[in-house]
Amino acid sequence: MLLSAEHLSINFGSRQLLDDVNFYLNEGDKTGVIGINGTGKSTFLKVLAGTIEADRGRIARNPNVQVSLLSQNPDMDDEATVLQQVFLHFPAEFRTLNEYEAKSMLMRLGLSDFDQKIGTLSGGQRKRVALAAALIHPADVLILDEPTNHLDSEMVAWLEDWLRRFKGGLVMVTHDRYFLERVVNHITELSRGKLYHYEANYSKYLELKEQRAEMAEASERKRQSILRVEREWIMRGCQARTTKSKERIQRYESLLNQDAPETDDSLQLSASSSRLGRKIIELDHVSKAFNGSPIIQNFSYNLLRTDRIGIVGRNGAGKSTLLHLIAGELAPDSGTVDMGTTVKIGHFSQEGRELDLNQRVYDFIHDIAEEVKTDEGTFSASQMMERFLFPKDLQSVAIGRLSGGERRRLYLLSVLMEAPNVLLLDEPTNDLDVMTLSILEDYLQGFPGPILIVSHDRFFLDKLAESIFEVREGEVIRYTGNWSDWQKKRRAEEAPVKAEKPKTVQERPREKKLKFSYKEQREFETIDDDLAELEEKVAQCQAAQNACGSDYVKLQELQEEQERLEQVLEEKTERWMYLTELKEKIDAQNG
Repeated sequence: MLLSAEHLSINFGSRQLLDDVNFYLNEGDKTGVIGINGTGKSTFLKVLAGTIEADRGRIARNPNVQVSLLSQNPDMDDEATVLQQVFLHFPAEFRTLNEYEAKSMLMRLGLSDFDQKIGTLSGGQRKRVALAAALIHPADVLILDEPTNHLDSEMVAWLEDWLRRFKGGLVMVTHDRYFLERVVNHITELSRGKLYHYEANYSKYLELKEQRAEMAEASERKRQSILRVEREWIMRGCQARTTKSKERIQRYESLLNQDAPETDDSLQLSASSSRLGRKIIELDHVSKAFNGSPIIQNFSYNLLRTDRIGIVGRNGAGKSTLLHLIAGELAPDSGTVDMGTTVKIGHFSQEGRELDLNQRVYDFIHDIAEEVKTDEGTFSASQMMERFLFPKDLQSVAIGRLSGGERRRLYLLSVLMEAPNVLLLDEPTNDLDVMTLSILEDYLQGFPGPILIVSHDRFFLDKLAESIFEVREGEVIRYTGNWSDWQKKRRAEEAPVKAEKPKTVQERPREKKLKFSYKEQREFETIDDDLAELEEKVAQCQAAQNACGSDYVKLQELQEEQERLEQVLEEKTERWMYLTELKEKIDAQNG
């Protein structure tokens, strides 16, 4: 055992974040901690790492066990260089031995200027420096809080591989469901101050959690049935004259005092938008450069009402710049951005609104709109906050008392309160819990206008995107399909082209009379029907994926089935081309 925590309790103001919980980490355990924003996940990690103390309980670890922590908002020295920060708490000999590995890691994380001062970095760059510092630590236990935030797809894939090979114990908070599926072997859910442990990855956890909920419901139904029988017995006026009668009354009172199983509040979203006219946003040969470096070059596109576009690319490629150009918040150097008169943009940016930390939660939302109309009716600002998991007592607190995830959820609500009809979302999944993400995905699928999403969340883009725009070296390249489709096409583009073997030229080629074999003749007669049947199966598989909702396991199975069908379809198409060409040659030969 690397680490144990027993009978931990911790209060934060009026909130009971941890209530007499236990946690154990053995060598090889890779635990994903999940739960709704504001339940205390980050606090739990800090308690495990020893940076804060619990009100009650104890943490035990072997004295020789080394722990490395990546916190959600790491403390850093603004005057230190990137490389100095990575080795800030290590002796000079350690830096000498590990400097090459650290530089290689920083390069992987998109940080090539090792002498740049920390104070000049963006928030995302700072988090990546802190991640490198946590990983370079020769630790037995890694504790990571949202390690995938601010990483692009290539960086996430590299980190996923690195953590899968890590031999020690891992505890991390992350919203990345592919990460939870492929890296962790334990899920710990924090709910209402309690910890629920599952020896499972993400898909198995969903299955086990449903079983636990069904068992709790069955137990509650049984309790209510017994209570009904016992209540009738009590109401008949039976007196506690005998020992058996006294025991029966005590059992009744004990059952009566039992609490019903608690369930987590769930986020409720309803699509609300303003009317959208025929003309939306038209970009015509738009270009933008910064300090002489082209970011977007000669880009044209007419936004359609049904667009569901995922925007990908390396960090710094210009994804956020593209969204700012589309929103009209940034003027292009050349070209035009023409916006329809009915367009009302909801722009969820990485930077977010400037939040007054002293302002009450209720006042912030009420100042934007007193009410909002949805498909389910009209809701007041207070009602919408409750649907976004801000109960009455939380509405009255200052924004500064909210967790990072709760502030992101509040910002998301502020965007939707304005009833936009075009959504531009820049890294919307950062700091949002997996439960909220699932509800947000369902909401976006029902949104009536176009949606453009910059995200590194592969699961999110697989579920929502119908086309991908990759920003690469100033060019915006379009791909049909979701994130997985784009990844396959990019791999195919980057695969080395196999050199064709030179054909031996015969001086006197013998003429051979062309003809179908019996098998080829039968195949040629049926191949058109075979192709039509395969195309229909691919279409059915795609439709099933769109209809499977948040069922991750089913979605994964359908994606694998579609990939298999497309491979068969490609092979069958090549065979059809060969047989068709052969038939044409036979017909020409026979006159």
